[in-house]
Amino acid sequence: MAQVLEFKLPDLGEGLTEAEIVRWLVEVGDVVAIDQPVVEVETAKAMVEVPCPYGGVVTARFGEEGTELPVGAPLLTVAVGAPEGSSGSGEDSGSAPESSGGSGNVLVGYGTGAPAARRRRIRPDRLDRPVTEAPVSAAPVVKAPVLEAPAVKVLVADASVSEGPVPVVSPLVRRLARQNDIDLRRLAGSGPDGLILRADVDRAIRTAEETATATARAPQAQAQAPVQAQAPVQAQAPAVAVAAAPNGVAAAVDAERIPLRGVRGAVADKLSRSRTEIPDATCWVDADATELMAVRAAMNAATGPSAGPKVSVLALLARICTAALARFPELNSTVDTEAREIVRLSGVHLGFAAQTERGLVVPVVRDAHARNAESIGAEIARLTELARTGKLSPAQLTGGTFTLNNYGVFGVDGSTPIINHPEAAMLGVGRIMPKPWVHQGELAVRQVVQLSLTFDHRVCDGGTAGGFLRYVADCVEQPAVLLRTL
Repeated sequence: MAQVLEFKLPDLGEGLTEAEIVRWLVEVGDVVAIDQPVVEVETAKAMVEVPCPYGGVVTARFGEEGTELPVGAPLLTVAVGAPEGSSGSGEDSGSAPESSGGSGNVLVGYGTGAPAARRRRIRPDRLDRPVTEAPVSAAPVVKAPVLEAPAVKVLVADASVSEGPVPVVSPLVRRLARQNDIDLRRLAGSGPDGLILRADVDRAIRTAEETATATARAPQAQAQAPVQAQAPVQAQAPAVAVAAAPNGVAAAVDAERIPLRGVRGAVADKLSRSRTEIPDATCWVDADATELMAVRAAMNAATGPSAGPKVSVLALLARICTAALARFPELNSTVDTEAREIVRLSGVHLGFAAQTERGLVVPVVRDAHARNAESIGAEIARLTELARTGKLSPAQLTGGTFTLNNYGVFGVDGSTPIINHPEAAMLGVGRIMPKPWVHQGELAVRQVVQLSLTFDHRVCDGGTAGGFLRYVADCVEQPAVLLRTL
């Protein structure tokens, strides 16, 4: 006899309290193994595949793709135990049977222990009960007669779509409908077989807004009717309907609203906190990077057993930063506002800004002060690939002590970066471009880059910040300066 166990969204660590369902990895009726990933979720830190601690048959999923769930909310239910016709036996004790195996520590509160099993699909008519809305308790599964076409209830995180069938395929369409209080059951789809498309939802949103605008204007139109009746008829330009935004700013009817959540919401919160708490200041300098580029070319052109992997400009700049922080440790610190203390950090965990499809993220190279340019470059490449595929863990995105921001890849020369709270400084690097430059008393075309340093004025004054930036520029212009600290 099988029993149904409920698996809830686990604590993903780093103080995260919610996550958005990005993609289900299993369907109702699938057989899952212990610790098999069942859903991909997006937190404010990273994309995470969540493993299920139970092995059995999936009987229900809770939440559509695009739904945001709090930690502890039900994710799915699994029928655990011997299926009908098996030789196993045992009593239903209200807990997972021994066949479900143990589970070690994969996520907070969950883990591994049993061997992986192949994923296979069980037809609903082969389960101990029909596939309907699963109970949330661990009650025993009751056998039922075979159903020719079991009706499956659509389980969503809100009441905008209570039960099916609703002909909608795209999670984006469902999310758009939920955000605008559109009942999908009342829409006639214009797609194949009545499929509801985004255009159908957009049309319903416009209709609702136009109706609301007309209703709001009706009393005003009635009050002005006698006056307008006496006035001569004049040709007027058509009025553009606008709706008042919650903050009192007029917004166009067809304006798009994008929720600030996930990575974008986390970035917004951090940047706002940085601007609120940190009294920052910025200094900048132009530097001749011709010699640095020549050194990099020579390093990458080396052949033979001593030749290593290619070294990027970002890796060289990162190594220069670690050397500069060793000379100016004030900038490798943070401020404890409650204790009113400056906390000077001994090691450098270097963050670097990386733009991805999910937004701006800052992976962290651990112990950068103990690495050479080659090691830093290899770690930057590894973390960049993880960022590109959305597989960075929360631990790889936190704990930085100083950030390097190469905005030159966007084709711009300068910027005033916002400090990555709670750090004390960020070095910005513009594009390296051929420009006129006075070199050895003569005008020449040189590779010039603009460097900018934004720093927390609480941890140091302009003299220290200027000294740091000048040392960085000197190393860029004369890489031999860096040899003194290697």
